[in-house]
Formats: sequence, C-alpha cells, structure tokens
Amino acid sequence: MRKIVLALVLAALAVGFVSIPAAQAEKSRAAHLYLVEKDPSDWSVVPGGAWGKMRYRPEATAFDFVFNGHKLQSRESYTLLYYPDPWPGSGLICLGVGMVDDEGDVHIMGKIATGDLPAAADENYPTGAKIWLVSSADVDCAGATMVGWNPTQYLFEKNLITYEAEEKK
Repeated sequence: MRKIVLALVLAALAVGFVSIPAAQAEKSRAAHLYLVEKDPSDWSVVPGGAWGKMRYRPEATAFDFVFNGHKLQSRESYTLLYYPDPWPGSGLICLGVGMVDDEGDVHIMGKIATGDLPAAADENYPTGAKIWLVSSADVDCAGATMVGWNPTQYLFEKNLITYEAEEKK
C-alpha cells in the first residue's frame, strides 16, 4: 500500500498537479530575525540573556510576522515595534502586544500594513529597519513614539531588516 501511495505522489509531482509556480514559491519564503538582550554600556549581547526570534515575510501585501520571546520578566506586557531613528522614534509602528507567561515566554503575531521598512524618514534608510521588543509602559502606540527608556528590559535587533510592501492585486 505504501508503495502505491508513494507512486501516486511522485506521479502527481511529475505531472505538476501539486507544483507551485517558481515566482509564488520565491515570495512565500520567510526570513528570520533574532532579538537579543544587550548591555547598554557598550551594546554587546548579554551572554545567556533574554532573547527572541521573529519570522516574517520580507515581501508581502502586509507585514506578516510571528515572534516568540524567552527569558523575559514574567507577567509583564511587552510591545513589538519598528523603531525609526532618531530618539524618541517618532513615527514608530507598534506591531503587536503580548503578556509574558510565568515561564518568561511571550508570543506575538500579526499582519499589519506598515509600508516599506525602513521608512524614508528613518536615519537608517535605506540600510534597514530596527525591530525592538520593549516594555509596553515605555511606548505610546497612539502617538507613535517612545515615552520611556529602560534598555535593560528590552530586546534589540541583532541585524537590521528590510521589508517591501507589495501592492494588493
């Protein structure tokens, strides 16, 4: 029975019944970004510190992401955001909010229209965008700016990212 099923799957692939066009397959590829705890005195990564991983699509009609953070302060609210330089990040975009569980983990996911990242007004343009995880008390999402600065409680990008917003078809 197994041989018959395998033969049918191989035949379907050969005929093209389950193939994905190359352009569609290329666009569906995900990218990953690690966020890490950094020492604000020299911005080095804190060994064994808090960290997180974001999976996102670098090209899509909306910024589509999944973020998982670890070793964070339990029962605290955190906001994942795009931070444009300079301080206080005027024009930042809040991507999502999550509450850390008792084990120190947080899960935030969403799909949000951000436009291209980085934005043209960002000092990092066109190199890349900063993605941070910050204490929700330190950001004003409605005002699109940072209102506090407690970097020992944040996760910072390990690398800058770029995202290209595609037009809806």
